[in-house]
Amino acid sequence: MDSHGQYEQRVVWAVVGTGIGPLLLAATREGLVNVVFHATDEVRDGALERLASRLGTEPVEDPGSPLLTEAIRQVESYFAGELHDFDLPLDWSLVSGNSGFNREVLRELASGVPYGTVVGYGDLAGRAGQPGGAQAVGMAMGANPLPVVVPCHRVVESDGGIGGFGGGVETKRRLLALEGVLPEPLF
Repeated sequence: MDSHGQYEQRVVWAVVGTGIGPLLLAATREGLVNVVFHATDEVRDGALERLASRLGTEPVEDPGSPLLTEAIRQVESYFAGELHDFDLPLDWSLVSGNSGFNREVLRELASGVPYGTVVGYGDLAGRAGQPGGAQAVGMAMGANPLPVVVPCHRVVESDGGIGGFGGGVETKRRLLALEGVLPEPLF
């Protein structure tokens, strides 16, 4: 506790090696708060600066923290092909956007689009109560602070196109191949 009797915000992080490269996982007492692709030193440092700024406390590297151990285990199991559904407490405090729509879309995505399936941007907008909001869904996916765990890679274009992806289109292809939606790349 701090000097005012309040519990201080604690943010712990670790970098986990995966089949799509290193992922930075960060958690608070509320749950997993951030997943960052391509967590090389430079990307990691930038992500940690943004976390400190947004959450008001300096993140601490602590891969053995009880706040992270289950998230690390589940991410490793997912990339090993053993886990299809993440069951983790999530801290939604980094989700921003228009009046809760982003949070609603991300919650619907996390609970309503299972492993090995995809959904169109427009379909997801309708499920979240905003028919015709495909572009807003695209913005929500781009701002998703919890990719992989909140599976924005499962959102595709209605014409069959793969769509954009914050981690890069190749990373999206590899995640969809892992889930059996797309064939594994030949090279």
